Amino acid sequence: MELKDIQARLREAIRESGISQKEIAKRIGVSAQTVSKYMKQDIFPALDTFAKLCKLLEIKSDYILGIAEY
Repeated sequence: MELKDIQARLREAIRESGISQKEIAKRIGVSAQTVSKYMKQDIFPALDTFAKLCKLLEIKSDYILGIAEY
């Protein structure tokens, strides 16, 4: 699995969560602009932030990383 595929899965999980980007940012301790960049493929979250995102979105990191299916 390539980085673009991992980013696509992360974007999909964020969209499907029903939580606004602003609220996600607040809950994981980053700026709303940072979450926007995750959505635009500009950057990928640091590992600690990625872990917080997975927990918040209630999605397994293995799925996002392509290690396991949903």
